[in-house]
Amino acid sequence: MSKRNSQSAKTAARERLRVERERQAKRDRTKRQLLVAGAVVVVLAAAGGIGYAVVQANKPGHWEAEKGAKVVAPAHTSGQDGTTVVIGKSTAAKTLKVYEDPRCPVCAQFEQTVGTTVQKDIDDGKFKIQYIGGTFIDGDALGKGTIGSRGEGSKNAMSALGAALNVSPEAFLQYKTAMYSAKWHPDETTDKFKDDAYLLQIADTVPALKGNAAFDTAVKKGTYDAWALAMSKTWDTNKDGVTGTPSFVMNGKVLTAPGGQNPPMTVQQFDSVVGAALKA
Repeated sequence: MSKRNSQSAKTAARERLRVERERQAKRDRTKRQLLVAGAVVVVLAAAGGIGYAVVQANKPGHWEAEKGAKVVAPAHTSGQDGTTVVIGKSTAAKTLKVYEDPRCPVCAQFEQTVGTTVQKDIDDGKFKIQYIGGTFIDGDALGKGTIGSRGEGSKNAMSALGAALNVSPEAFLQYKTAMYSAKWHPDETTDKFKDDAYLLQIADTVPALKGNAAFDTAVKKGTYDAWALAMSKTWDTNKDGVTGTPSFVMNGKVLTAPGGQNPPMTVQQFDSVVGAALKA
């Protein structure tokens, strides 16, 4: 019998086979452990990512946080949180309340059609205006403490108007006119006013604001963001029965075009209803 077929050779072969099986089993266990560990890491990473996403989603947005922020009121304002904005000659006996939303397309139409007439009446001392700005096109209902989901351009533009008012009442009116102009006023569905750069571009058309470092800084820092929300709350909680923009109130009554419930949208209509209100 050859050595290869001897009993000792068979025993040695069986031993080598056993050792190799044990090594393979060990390698398999190690592979399974690594796979399990990898899966745990993936699950933990996913859970961590989900957790981070949830935290981020539940963090209050900038405008939500501004609801509880201290209000910095612009110059040339009065009343609670500086939300009373009256512009015009002190000798003017009556005040025309003007309710607007910066993104409102009908407000833009009114400004482009009747704005020059309103400005002349203010300059001539026929009446003062009290500006009340809303942000309902953004989807806000600040009277209920709600920041909506339809944008932020009305709020951002209102804040920029506050920065202009801090410069002067004249800068405020000129900036508002520029915002509502055919060149700069965006379609209601395009929230371009949320962009500070766009608002600053418009401001460059107003002499008192062009190159005004303090104004630029106030817009970029959102100095008057909380004021914008306070102003919007004033719009929401008005006692004049105003529910849309533009709206005009004098002597406690909403002024409407003759024979209807719409605001006066032509110079003739505006002169007619305001003239009657001035005489009342």
